[in-house]
Amino acid sequence: MVYVKLESDWTDGNGVSHSAGDSVDVDAATLATLQAEGIVSEQTHGPGGGGKGPDKWAGPGSSGA
Repeated sequence: MVYVKLESDWTDGNGVSHSAGDSVDVDAATLATLQAEGIVSEQTHGPGGGGKGPDKWAGPGSSGA
């Protein structure tokens, strides 16, 4: 699983809506789909990549992770 921050709203395969800016865990196949659709742009952690949460976001405006 990979923890990512959404760039736009997304409804997962279970019908759960997630808002832009939310961070979610997705599998590699879902991540590829989300990237292709422009819903996510960067991942924050790979497998075993540590803590989760907004303070771990490595996207624009951060100092990196």
